Order: sequence, then structure tokens, then C-alpha cells
Amino acid sequence: MPSFDEVLKEAGEFGRFQKKVFFLLCQTGITFSFLFVGVVFIGQPPEQYWCRIPCAAERSERCAWTFEEEYNVTVLASSLMNYSSQCKRYDVEWNSTCSSCSDDPLSHLPNGSLGKVPLTTCQDGWRYEKPHSSIATEFDLVCDNKWMIDMTQAVLNLGFLIGGFTLGYAADRYGRILIYLFSAFGAGLCGLIVAFAENIVVFSIFRFLQGVFGKGTWMTAFVIVTEIVGSEERRIVGIIIQVFFTFGVIILPGIAYLIPTWRWIQLITTLPNFLFLLYYWLIPESPRWLLTRKEGEKAFKVMQSIAKDNGKSFPPHFSEITVSDNEVSNPSLFDLVRTPQMRKITLILMYAWFTSAVVYQGLVLRLGIIKGNLYLEFFISALMELPAAFLILLTIDRIGRRPLFVSSAIVAGIACLITAFLPKDMPSLTTSVAILARLGITITFELVYLVNSELYPTVFRNFGVSLCSGLCDIGGIVAPFLLYRLSDIWSELPLIIYCILAVLSGILVILLPETKGLSLPETIEDVEQLSSSSRRCGNTHQNSSSYV
Repeated sequence: MPSFDEVLKEAGEFGRFQKKVFFLLCQTGITFSFLFVGVVFIGQPPEQYWCRIPCAAERSERCAWTFEEEYNVTVLASSLMNYSSQCKRYDVEWNSTCSSCSDDPLSHLPNGSLGKVPLTTCQDGWRYEKPHSSIATEFDLVCDNKWMIDMTQAVLNLGFLIGGFTLGYAADRYGRILIYLFSAFGAGLCGLIVAFAENIVVFSIFRFLQGVFGKGTWMTAFVIVTEIVGSEERRIVGIIIQVFFTFGVIILPGIAYLIPTWRWIQLITTLPNFLFLLYYWLIPESPRWLLTRKEGEKAFKVMQSIAKDNGKSFPPHFSEITVSDNEVSNPSLFDLVRTPQMRKITLILMYAWFTSAVVYQGLVLRLGIIKGNLYLEFFISALMELPAAFLILLTIDRIGRRPLFVSSAIVAGIACLITAFLPKDMPSLTTSVAILARLGITITFELVYLVNSELYPTVFRNFGVSLCSGLCDIGGIVAPFLLYRLSDIWSELPLIIYCILAVLSGILVILLPETKGLSLPETIEDVEQLSSSSRRCGNTHQNSSSYV
């Protein structure tokens, strides 16, 4: 009986069917990017705001004041009192003359020595100079509550982490497309609840759940597209699906600019998840996964459908696919460290995920979004990530995964070190080297997805990729704290840490087997043989144009 890879070759390794499925699942990258970086716009903090005067707050409701009327009183009170803090006000009796809508709300302000009057917190909320809709202004997440914006992003990353564990495991046990559809529905439903949340508690709870399901759609989509194509096409689909993530980051500032209300931004970026439910009729279950569940007949029917879509047919002796005699088992954490090769791969990939997240997000935060036009600068910063994908596509088949992974990580680390010690009076050179560091770490970030999916066997590929990528989510939580705490000691100290992390990552990746031109491993035994198979493949195809 033919193996799966032999059947796939006859059916077409990247025909019309695979291109259709690939394009459909790539849209998941766009919606996931909206979720990943959306807090920049839905949590945008106000530039200028003042404590709301209690009298004005009461009269605004009782006397039906317009925003301009209350705003003018609030700003005038702030200027008369000569106190510029956005987070405190004078502790005086404001409500003594609020009985009538015709009273002057400022007539009762104390004359003279206000310096002796104690200060108190803004107990009645704030008024904002240029009110724009964000969770910061709607839920008053300023001053002592400002940390809650960062908390919502940390909660989202925690959702990614939990989603990677739970839904990654579920996809290996119950099927790729089933968990994809379940996750898409969950992400859409939770996103809708977030859009209508009446307080920060409800917002945070369902933001966390949206992160859980959002991670499920993204990771499962990535695994599906790498399982239905041939070995030579895996690098293309594995990289381009991440280009769609970048496309989403590029599109988002345009959406936020045209729709400046956070609830509508949340709705528009969430609703596409419900369209993914149509994939139930368009995308079959992964035949590789079916084989791991001893469903050889179903797998062959899927392959027949793929061949028909691709305009091909099987030879007469292709009537079924070889099914492994190994006993079906559900994936477990122990599988990832069961053998020496698996332990090595798992630990190195976890560190690579963590380092990529810390260094990438750290460099973005450090370069930051310079004060000015947020939408334009966010757009430009997103464009900087596109060259990474094209560099990978141009070089990965020539030099392989491992050399490119190693060199990009080390280049990123060295560029961070150089940036730390460049003179301050050379801003152009400093910016150029910092961009090189970001380009290098972006390449490693995109490669770790591909390499991770190629190094784990089909029986727990989704679970393994999800588990390892959980270290990316932990890195995302650590990155801002690492940057800001170390910057308090020395502004360039974070760059030194980034250098150490990235260079060490590059050195460790040398120990991983090369996967260029190899079939995806189906079992743990296949993974154990990857190193020797990689060498044999390299010798056998040394002069083959298929791999150069």
C-alpha cells in the first residue's frame, strides 16, 4: 500500500484544492492580528484630561448640560485654582451652591491661599479635552487606574497561553477542522460580548476568552495548511500565512482611523470570525490527522476529493493508504520529552519562542510609536515587517531552515549590542542598526512557526506547536516589564539583555535537525531519525534542483 506522501504526490502537492484552502485559512491571520495588537487603538489613552468637578457632575445630569458647558466649567475651575495635575483636585466643598441650575458653580471657590487646601483624588471621574472613544475614556482608565489597560493585554496573552494548551490538545484528539470551527465561533461570540461590555471586569473576562479561542483558530489554521501540502511547499505556506498576519497589522490603523469608536472597531474586527464557520462546507478534515486516528478509509476519500479538485486521478493500485500499526494514543505533555531527541527539540523551541517574543516586542516598545500621528506611524512600523517574509522565501530553499534561523538570531543580537553603544549624536545610524535588529528578530519569529510544525510528529503536532508557542505568550507578558524596569537602571541595558537572549537562541538552534526537503514526521520514531535522515537527504539531493 502507498504511504500518505506517495498518495499526496499523485493527488497534487500544491494544486487548486490546496491553494483554495490555503487562501481561506490565511484570512485567520488577519483577524488574529486584529486581536493581537488591537489594544493600541481600543485602549488608546487620552492626551489631556481634568478632574471632573462634583458640582458640575451633578448639574450635568440634573440640568441636562451639554458636554461643552460642563467642559468649560471644569477647565475654568482648573485654571483658577492654578493646579495642573490630571489626577488630583483641591479638597473643597463644591456642592454648596449646586441647588439651582442658574447658580454660578465657581462662585463658592475659596478666595486666596489655595496652597493650604489639601488635595484629594478625582472622585467624580474626568473630563477629556478631545473626547475619543476608547476603553480608557469610557471606563476612566487613567491615573491610578491606568494599569488596567496593560492588565487587559496581559489577560489576553494569558488567554493565548491557555488556548494553546487546551485547544492545541483538543485539535490533536478531536480533529483539526472541528476545533478550528469551534474556536472561530467562540472568538466571534466573546468578541461581540467585549464590544458591548458595560464595565472593565466584563471586558477583561471576555477578552481573556477571546484570546483563548483566537489562539485556537490561528494555531489550528497554521497546522492544517502545513499538513495538506508537500514538503517543498511547506516553507511557502508557512511563511505567507504569517504575511497575512502582517497585512492585518497594516490594515488595522486604517480601520481605527475611519471608525474612531472602540466598540465599532471591536465589532468590525470580530465579525469575520463568524464567516469562518462557512469553512465547514469548504475544508475537509486533515487526512494526515485521520491516519493517526486509524481512519484510513476516510483519509483516502479526502485524498480522492483533493485529486479530483486538482484534476488528477490515482493509479489503479492506489486503493487505500498505509495506516501505521502503532496504537492510537492521545497526546500528552510527556510525549514532548519522552525521548532524547524530543526533549532537545522541545526545550530549544520553547526558548526560541520566548526569546523571539521578548526581543521583538521589546524592540517595538523601545522604538515605540513616536508622538505624532498614531495611525500613520503604526502603519509604517507594520510595513517594516514585510521584507522579513520575502527574505525568507528567497533564501530558505537555498540555505535551509537552520542556517537562516541561526544567522538571523545572531544578527539581531549583535545589532542590539551595537545599538546600545552607538553615540547619541548619530540618530540615523542608531535607527538603521535598530531596524536591522528588528528585521533579524522578525525573521526568527516567522521561522520558529515553520520549524516547530516540521519537527513535531502528526500525532501531536498541533498540541506541540501550541504548547511551545505558549512561551511566546509568556514572553509577551514579560517584555514590557523587562524593558521598563531595566531602563530605569540604564536606558540601554535592555538591549544588552536582548543581545544575550538572541545570540544564545541562535547558538542553541544549531543543535536542531535540518528539515529542508524532508517529509513531515508521523511518529516519535520518525522524529528520532530526523538528524540522520537530514544528512542522507542532503547527500542524496546534493545536486537536485528540487532543493536548491
